[in-house]
Amino acid sequence: MSNDFINPIRRSVRASLGSRLLRALAIALLVAFGNFGLWALTHLPVLAPDVSAHVAGLSYTPFQRKDDPAEGRFPNRADIDADLALAAKLSSNIRSYTSAQFPDLPSLAEKHGLKLTAGVWLNGESSHDALELSSGLEAVRTHRNITRLIVGNETLLRKALTRDELIVQLNQARASSRVAVSTAEPWHIWLAQPELAEHVDFITIHLLPYWEGIDVSGAVAHALYQYESVKKRFPNKSVVIGEVGWPSSGDRFGGAIASPANQAIFLRQFLAAAAPMNLDYFVMEASDQPWKVQEEGHAGAYWGMMDATRQLKFSFSGPIERDPYWRVKASIASLLGFTVLILCLTRLSGMRGIAQVSFALACQFIMSGAVILFTQPLSSYLRGTDWVALVIFIPTLIMMILILLAHAFEFSELFWGGSLRRTFKPLKQIDGADEPFVSIHLACCNEPPEMVIATIASLAGLNYSQFEVLVIDNNTSDPRLWKPVAEFVATLPAHFRFIHLPKWPGYKAGALNYALRKTDPRATIVGVVDADYVVKADWLSALVGYFRDPSVGIVQLPQAHREWGSQVFRAMMNWEYEGFFRIGMHHRNERDAIIQHGTMTLIQAKALREHGAWSEWCVCEDAELGLRLMKQGFSTVYVDKVLGQGLTPDGFGAFKKQRYRWAQGGMQILKAHAAALLVGASESHTEKKLSAGQRYHFLAGWLPWLGDALHLVFALAAVAWTIGAAFTPRWITLPTVLFMVPLATFVLAKLVLGPLLYWRRVPCSFLDIAGASLAGMGVSHGIARGVISGLFGGEARFVVTDKGSMPAESRDKNDSTKPLNHSKVSAWLAVREELLMLVTLLSAAAVLAWTTSQGVNGMRLETVLWIGMLLVQALPYAAAVICLKLSLRPERYVEMQAIAAA
Repeated sequence: MSNDFINPIRRSVRASLGSRLLRALAIALLVAFGNFGLWALTHLPVLAPDVSAHVAGLSYTPFQRKDDPAEGRFPNRADIDADLALAAKLSSNIRSYTSAQFPDLPSLAEKHGLKLTAGVWLNGESSHDALELSSGLEAVRTHRNITRLIVGNETLLRKALTRDELIVQLNQARASSRVAVSTAEPWHIWLAQPELAEHVDFITIHLLPYWEGIDVSGAVAHALYQYESVKKRFPNKSVVIGEVGWPSSGDRFGGAIASPANQAIFLRQFLAAAAPMNLDYFVMEASDQPWKVQEEGHAGAYWGMMDATRQLKFSFSGPIERDPYWRVKASIASLLGFTVLILCLTRLSGMRGIAQVSFALACQFIMSGAVILFTQPLSSYLRGTDWVALVIFIPTLIMMILILLAHAFEFSELFWGGSLRRTFKPLKQIDGADEPFVSIHLACCNEPPEMVIATIASLAGLNYSQFEVLVIDNNTSDPRLWKPVAEFVATLPAHFRFIHLPKWPGYKAGALNYALRKTDPRATIVGVVDADYVVKADWLSALVGYFRDPSVGIVQLPQAHREWGSQVFRAMMNWEYEGFFRIGMHHRNERDAIIQHGTMTLIQAKALREHGAWSEWCVCEDAELGLRLMKQGFSTVYVDKVLGQGLTPDGFGAFKKQRYRWAQGGMQILKAHAAALLVGASESHTEKKLSAGQRYHFLAGWLPWLGDALHLVFALAAVAWTIGAAFTPRWITLPTVLFMVPLATFVLAKLVLGPLLYWRRVPCSFLDIAGASLAGMGVSHGIARGVISGLFGGEARFVVTDKGSMPAESRDKNDSTKPLNHSKVSAWLAVREELLMLVTLLSAAAVLAWTTSQGVNGMRLETVLWIGMLLVQALPYAAAVICLKLSLRPERYVEMQAIAAA
């Protein structure tokens, strides 16, 4: 028999392989070239004045890439000697910051013909400061190349000494020094405390407009204006610019952006202006000092004209490249995008052109972003803690990339419409043909009897003659729950049977397997319906026609719900479910990869009997069976027509518990069928390989759940990192913006793509979309725990989802989640972990904000972004609390009764 009627995609007009390849190649090439062009437009070289490579002076700190004074690692004499040889090619003057720490520095500078403005480092410790000052004065006495002495560097700014204490040090130095003495402070300190000038021989100012948040375009003008302000304020003192420069990397500070191009622009503009003015200055600084990250944040490491390997970071003439490696990065991004698109588009020939272009653009955007993020650490000086952060970050980034690609594919195929070819409508049996015999199985455990009776009553009204109904009540000990059901079934015709199993293994799967053994041998189709569903009369008659094709293993209808409009959270749950059945199932059905979800489902009886029945080891026995039948080569059919409606879970706790079980079962399935899903292997000679589309949809469908689990791990790691950065900033600093960008992009994509698809495919209002999104976010933690339990836990335990009311004493004593009609205290226990995570994340953000705001420069951008990331990570936990609160609101008819009574 032809099976074309269950595979309409085979009957669609399809382009030849050559034309499909040609279209895919054309789209991929256009997008790849467009991507390269966009990189080029955003990386146009910038112009700056050509200047001499010889500067008036360099501030110099000898630490090498491997050195760190905090850990007791210092450069040796050979390192300093090599540095000064390089410095002598750039300038004839250097400025140091400490005299006691590097006593060989003056003599080595003299060896290379360098004049030295010697520094004395003051930190407020009397013994340290005394040693520094005596060492500096001794160096002045013994080395003729020392021309000036600077006692203290930003001492008042750092609040290491008071003004009067600093003046004591300056007076002592001036009394004993043969050279002029000064102290170095930012320009505003001199203007705020002009009396300091009375105790120095010259003024040393720092002009670092980056720290003032000045955009690079006006930074040089701003610096020179402040220079003139100081000169005007102290006309009888010469003014030396002790530090002037710009970092090549670091956090955005106000309008100031640290980048290689901006560093080159600033310094070349400043050098061009300084030459005719004959300024006395020291460029900040000779080479990068990675250890300064601990003291000054990320920008502190990148002020050098040379990098930490002592290579010049920019040219003094010609155009300035914004990123010298942009062509390599753009090429890699374009090649990655092109490769992925060729692999995908040749297989997606059924997609409309606009859908293919949409997916191509999204794919290329994601690849470019990935290249930028993966290459960013290559331009940074990574420390041990940074490598730890990368170990967490890289898997997270890879997971986010995969999830974004999956979202982009789903969005492109479904948003534009017209791309789906494999669609199904009700298909009745041919007129005059015999009806196939259907055995309907209804398993229940501790269910409210009135709810089960309503389901059985609806089955009794089916307009179908050849069927039986087996009601299997397993593990219900309270006779008040199962006896009314048994008594009702006894009033029905003989093809309705009730079986009570007081103690039976295997949970729902065990009950269904028992029903399978008791099934009438005439049955060629097995139907399964949940105990809360009320089915329509034509459920069977509308679908059995599909089983004329022996390759059809499953015919599945969507889950649908009733009685949800009277309570706000029930409505939110209803629309959250609707999204999967209006969007996800259609997407999966296109490649014969639907999820069998265990209610309103019809299964070929022979296939069910011959291929393992229901798996009692899996808490999602329905989805596992569907996958197993696909592996046997059976086709599945998804008919998006509501022919039965059930009840939503009884409150947020039950909703979360159900999603926990689904995630746990999904991971059980992933582990059990890993070979077939991951590498396409056949586990026995009777199995067929899953198609690429089937493997994709099962794996891609679980990616968001894996992302939820990773979110939990990342949130815990972020809290630990935050506490470390707040209380041990010398050893643990906040990661760069690199770590915030993927999360922000990921959240933004979910906030945009999901609602847009809902708007396009689910018939609901924007308020309903927002409610569905909130409900979905609220179960994120439950999903995360389900994933972790499924991957790493022991034997899973099936827990029935509460729907409807039942006596409290009949509930599972190990289940702390209670429905709407139970105590609020019990209900709030369902979100105790989410509450703890929410408080923890908010507290970590508050602690970090308070501790960093106490610093000299206040909170940096990296701190603000990290706090923002903590708040974003708190959203799912806040959503759970809000959902719980909404689920405790009374039904509307209760509210109306209260109003009427009043």
